[in-house]
Amino acid sequence: MLLTANWISAFVTLFVTIGPIEAAVIFAGLTSGVHRPDRRVLAMRAVLIAGAVLLLFAVCGRALLSLLHISLAAFRVAGGVLLFLQALSLTFANAGLSSISEDERREARKPGDIAVFPLAFPLIAGPGSLSAVVLLAGRSEGVLDSAAILLMLGVCLGITYVAMRASELLVRRLGETGADVVGRISGVLLAGLAVQFIFDGLRQARLLG
Repeated sequence: MLLTANWISAFVTLFVTIGPIEAAVIFAGLTSGVHRPDRRVLAMRAVLIAGAVLLLFAVCGRALLSLLHISLAAFRVAGGVLLFLQALSLTFANAGLSSISEDERREARKPGDIAVFPLAFPLIAGPGSLSAVVLLAGRSEGVLDSAAILLMLGVCLGITYVAMRASELLVRRLGETGADVVGRISGVLLAGLAVQFIFDGLRQARLLG
């Protein structure tokens, strides 16, 4: 039961921070012009590049924190605060931490390769999702738990690719209101998960102290 709960928690955290629906809506807008013929290739390359970055953070995140002399408890609190800020942005239908600015949108509409920037980063592998994979990896206990997190990451990235390929259909069916509803629900879920990460960090810091 505990393992299943951890799997569900990992899936929800990654799904909300990666934001396949929000990514698809932005992808549709960015590829409606000169990039339209390259949509399939752009979607695949963006997901693969973002996946590689997220996997690197999941596997090496704890070692990087140790190298920087940052305790996992401190990062849980900092990461929880960061995720909570993203949750507030989603809940109040503002651009999230993994969204892109208007200047970045204009730059992306020009001819050129946009798979790395802004699609892979910061649209898919943004501050929220990068923090989430490190936090989840730090919370894992044992090989099975770690494998489950990587599996959930792969599932979320697969959903993101499918959503990006079907972006025009999603935009037509959901519209701006539908996308806002999905974002607000995601924000509420992420807020609870973020606060839990903060509680875990404070509890660990108290035990270490």
